[in-house]
Amino acid sequence: MQSNNPIFNRSPQFNGQGGQQTYADPSQWDISQPGQAMGYAPTTERMTIDSVVQRTAMSIGVVIAVAMATWILTPDVSTATTQADLSPLMAAVTIGALGAFALSMVNSFKRVVSPALVLAFAALEGVALGGLSKLFNSFYEGNIVMGAVIGTFAAFAGTLAAYKFFNIKVSGKFRMFVTAAVFGMIGLAVMELVLGLFSAQIGLFGVSGLGMVTAFGGLILGVFMLILDFDFVERGVAAGLEERESWRAAFAMTVSLVWIYTNLLRILAFFSQD
Repeated sequence: MQSNNPIFNRSPQFNGQGGQQTYADPSQWDISQPGQAMGYAPTTERMTIDSVVQRTAMSIGVVIAVAMATWILTPDVSTATTQADLSPLMAAVTIGALGAFALSMVNSFKRVVSPALVLAFAALEGVALGGLSKLFNSFYEGNIVMGAVIGTFAAFAGTLAAYKFFNIKVSGKFRMFVTAAVFGMIGLAVMELVLGLFSAQIGLFGVSGLGMVTAFGGLILGVFMLILDFDFVERGVAAGLEERESWRAAFAMTVSLVWIYTNLLRILAFFSQD
């Protein structure tokens, strides 16, 4: 079950490289008996839908808790706040974002998933999102933060419902397209960051007309990422992966939900302007 997704392709089990284990054709897997279809007897606890839900809830819970703490502990801001007064909040956003990005790379390419690193990523992501949300809430009209939160969970529920009810099948070409698009978007973000060092940003990730192109594109891409996440969870449960792999799935879905939230936040901010 070779994956093009960097989050999952570091897992030997996801890619059919589980040592001496022999894997049958995926079409022959028996979901009702995890592990038996691959020709080996389960020796440890296996990943289940429940375990994935629990780990994902823990990861998202850490993001939300830390985001709320960051919001409360950082100074209040307003349109009259000076750049100096914004420095603590901007520091939280920058440190959280850079730290979360670094750990996302570690978690994506780490062969053995680490629950501690997944939760550390969630905590740093919470710091970044707490600061970013407070900035958007202060400078744009309407309760756009709550709207983005509701929209994110609505996108998750809607995508899951569509995946199950329409029996969506994920092809290799679709995986390659989504993975390439994700790396393309990351590349644009890095380019914008470098240009910003020379005061030459072009507004790809701002709240502007051009920024809305990447925001809507990022929102659609986030939904596609969720579809990949659901596909890998379904395949992983059918393959009888070790319970530890639930953390890998939780990390992937946390990344997808954060991705959707940040793009929704920009979209709502754009339309809240006078």
